[in-house]
Amino acid sequence: MDTKSGNKRRWLWMIGLVAIMAAIAVPLYLLWPRTAAATMDPWQNVPTHAVHTSHADIIKGPFETPQQVTQACLECHEDAASEVMHTTHWTWESEAVSVPWRDDPVTIGKKNTINNFCIGTQGNERTCMSCHAGYGWSDADFDFSNSSNVDCLVGHADLATYGKGDYGLPTEAVDLVEAAQSVRAPTRDKCGACHIDGGGGNNVKHGDLDESLYFPSGELDVHMGANNFLCTDCHQTEAHAIKGKLLADNFTIDPAKQVACTDCHAADLHADDRINEHVDTVACQTCHVPSMALKNPTKTVWDWSTAGQDLPEDHYSYLKIKGNFVYEKDVTPSYEWFNGNLAYRYLLGDTIVPTETTLLNPPAGSIEEPAAKIFPFKIHRANQPYDVNYNYLLQPITSGEGGFWTTFDWKSSFELAQERIGLPFSGEYGFARTDMHWPVTHMVQPKEGALQCDDCHSAGGRMDWEALGYPGDPMEWGGRFDDQPTASR
Repeated sequence: MDTKSGNKRRWLWMIGLVAIMAAIAVPLYLLWPRTAAATMDPWQNVPTHAVHTSHADIIKGPFETPQQVTQACLECHEDAASEVMHTTHWTWESEAVSVPWRDDPVTIGKKNTINNFCIGTQGNERTCMSCHAGYGWSDADFDFSNSSNVDCLVGHADLATYGKGDYGLPTEAVDLVEAAQSVRAPTRDKCGACHIDGGGGNNVKHGDLDESLYFPSGELDVHMGANNFLCTDCHQTEAHAIKGKLLADNFTIDPAKQVACTDCHAADLHADDRINEHVDTVACQTCHVPSMALKNPTKTVWDWSTAGQDLPEDHYSYLKIKGNFVYEKDVTPSYEWFNGNLAYRYLLGDTIVPTETTLLNPPAGSIEEPAAKIFPFKIHRANQPYDVNYNYLLQPITSGEGGFWTTFDWKSSFELAQERIGLPFSGEYGFARTDMHWPVTHMVQPKEGALQCDDCHSAGGRMDWEALGYPGDPMEWGGRFDDQPTASR
């Protein structure tokens, strides 16, 4: 054999062997799970709880009115009322903002917007203000400048000693001295009295907030269960301004006022880099809150059109004062792009197309926006009243004298609303479909309960990739930051 020819074959064989080894090794290197170094210790950002000071020997009383309790609180906590009065827990209203569909700046909040649960607070102060952080809001003339009307007890009194009734005043059974002596830092059940039971009962609104979170297991919520977090551990508070705002009563939201997982956790904390590559596109909640209403069902449909009929009543299916409902348990969220703001927020007087579903607060974001992420939502669907001539949603007076819950007369409830809130009523009404989005951020699962690859990347996966703007499963077609292959592939 020729020596040169033999050497040439040997070199070709070695080059081929190296190429084969590279073809095996490179994919292994790229796909092999490896440890990602955490960039922060999450516990460094969890607040230290102050040592509780019992007020049992500090508060003496007697108190004839709840306002006197507030005045007693202000003797030591001089700035507390002023601080509360600068928050939306007091104003129920944002600062004036410009929105594309209105000529003048508007304010947005529970004070003046419509939802598709109890519909609206205006004119319904008797019952709605049981969740206001103040006393005696009975009509549009409520004095927001009176610091004595700030309710310190709603956030700090032991729930066993204190409850709010009509117009946000304490119920008759409350012993004001006992309630004031019980004050402490807010607990989960204090926040939950409104944020869990809002909208008419346990877990009606959010889906991911129910009374099982008062004493949860670690499998139900890793923060509140395994680590016994209070709400304020994530919703951190400065000068009574509580961090955490998302969709319901906002339009644009300052990111500094939102709670994010990365307030405590490193974005690249996963041991597997393939998971870390998801975080620019997929919100943490999408994987770590795979289902909501795990213990108690949540309301997903509310049909107001059947209210007022003498039908068999049941809390989970029909009430004469509210109509028909659908409750569901262990609900898979809906997934949409979300950049932290709203695309639109329905405002009182906005016109609708009655034959189409009106989205009251759709999240803003799209696949083209680098800052937007796939986020989980509960969508609450309702059939609620509208004016068939003016083509806008109507806000009835439901509570109090002359309200629908007393008369069961829709027409008179709209006429009464016209008097109280100034929304003209043509005399003719119907019912139209609306949807409302609620972000899913609680009932956070530990890694063992989080979504796995096949939950999304499989033929029966939960993601509707085309609805999200992909040509197909990005595991096959590539991610949004990759060059997308053509459909002829």
